[in-house]
Formats: sequence, C-alpha cells, structure tokens
Amino acid sequence: MNTFRGGDGRYLEMTNSGTAVFVDVLVLAVSALAREPWDFRFAALLTLQDQNVMGRGAVGFALAELDWGDTPRERAAAKDFLLRVLDLALSRHRWEELTYEPARTEGDLCTYRAMVEAFDPETAGAGTGARTPVRTAAGSGGLPGPDEAATASCAAHRVLDALPFWAGCVFCTGGVGATGGGPAR
Repeated sequence: MNTFRGGDGRYLEMTNSGTAVFVDVLVLAVSALAREPWDFRFAALLTLQDQNVMGRGAVGFALAELDWGDTPRERAAAKDFLLRVLDLALSRHRWEELTYEPARTEGDLCTYRAMVEAFDPETAGAGTGARTPVRTAAGSGGLPGPDEAATASCAAHRVLDALPFWAGCVFCTGGVGATGGGPAR
C-alpha cells in the first residue's frame, strides 16, 4: 500500500495498481498546467512516485513535507496549482488516450482534492521546529529542489519526463509505447 498524507491525520491509501493509475492521470494534468518553478518541482515529485523505478508499495508523500514557498503568496499559488491539477485530472483530461479505464481513480482524486483543499500550507512543518519544511533532495521525503525540477518533456507521450532522475516518463518506464500520440497502459 502507498500512502499520501494530508493534514490533521487525513490520508489516502491506495494499492500499487491504484497508485500507478493515480500517478498516470496526475502526470497528464500536471504536464498540461506546469508553468512556474514550483509546478515543475511538483511534477518531479510525481515522477518519483513511479513504482516501476522506485519499487512497488514504496511511494507516497505528505503535504506537510513539501516546500510550499517562503511567502503567503507563494504558498497560496502552490496550493492553487495543485488544486487546478486535481481539477483537470477530475475532468478526465486525456484519459481517452489510456488503454484502460481508471475506474476507481475519480474517487481517489476527489478524496485527495478534499485533503489538499483542507490543508493549510501556512502551518506546514508545525511541530517540526520550522514554519515550512526545508528544501530537500529528491528521495528524502520532500519536494525536489529547483535543480531537480521536471522540465524535460517525453516526446513519445507528451508529458513531463523524469529527468534528471532517469530517462523516461511514467509511461516509458511502464513499457508503454506511444499509440495515437499519447500514453497507453
């Protein structure tokens, strides 16, 4: 099981296959919306949820671990971006390109959206001695640093790539060929 944690003890726990689908649809959405440095760092965090590389049952993160920014405006913009990503995924953005029906994913997306909506980035890191978590290297539980942002695009699948961590996007590492110009699993 993989766990994505919100605030106030809220969490979303998914099976390995549920997590793979959840990450797929989020990558489709984040790739369409990313414009700012924080957006590309969050995209890199999503690429690190690729169980084909990281291992089954070994992914997930807590919202409180993320570097939401240094100012109230930055934190609000980051939260707004994440909510827009979830809304775009809930609109079934590019799902017609998938070779499977993400049956339970809408429920998981709704649950996670409610967690993000209720989460207060202003209090992230409360109890840890820091107002906001420190920027961390990928793999250490936090948001990847600015030099680790996912800015490359996978030409075959038209989504953000996992560079600089490894070559390929979540669809490439899953052994998916490009069919009809987009991801297929």
